[in-house]
Amino acid sequence: MATTPSKPALWNKVRKFFREVRLEMRKVSWPNRQELITYTIVVIVTVVIVAAFTGLVDVIFSGALNLLRRLGG
Repeated sequence: MATTPSKPALWNKVRKFFREVRLEMRKVSWPNRQELITYTIVVIVTVVIVAAFTGLVDVIFSGALNLLRRLGG
């Protein structure tokens, strides 16, 4: 029969986890305001380009499939 971990041991692991998370977050190089604005614009432009490309491919394939359906039916 397997033994379950005791609550104090689990609590110590949780505390250790959050302590390590806090230490790692202090090492993060956070962007300044201008970098954040630039990165946000890059992401929005990229999303718009990918959405337009996906929409264009969808229209082309839909048209091709409709044409094939009319020719085959």
